[in-house]
Amino acid sequence: MYFGSFVHNLDEKGRLMIPRKMREELGYKVYIMKGFDGSLSLYNEERYLELVKEFSRLSFNQQKVRDYLRIQFASTYEMEVDKLGRVQLPTALLNKYNISKEVIVLGIGDHIEVWDKAKYIEYEESVKDSFESLAEDIDAKRD
Repeated sequence: MYFGSFVHNLDEKGRLMIPRKMREELGYKVYIMKGFDGSLSLYNEERYLELVKEFSRLSFNQQKVRDYLRIQFASTYEMEVDKLGRVQLPTALLNKYNISKEVIVLGIGDHIEVWDKAKYIEYEESVKDSFESLAEDIDAKRD
């Protein structure tokens, strides 16, 4: 399980140092893809393969499913964590999703999110006042 938030800088080659707390569970082979709200999502191999199984249960006959899967799979890169605990973030993803040198790495339970620092601060500011009402809405949907 991944949790916490960590501020990091990408090095000159676009490599991200994976926080030590997250590195062991992540393993050596990882997958990165477009996330939600402007983030990139990073999965260990086991969770990524589970996600692919979940995707395979969707009906490709539906336009929304095709659109979603095309974007997800087209944005996916397989990477390896090096001996120093770094991953080389693809320049194409960094540019496409406007991720700058300063990033915030978030643990989100089953995966890790990588955000442009300024973009995440803006996002967090926009939702912080609705935290309690979000919790109530989510809880109401469980009933």
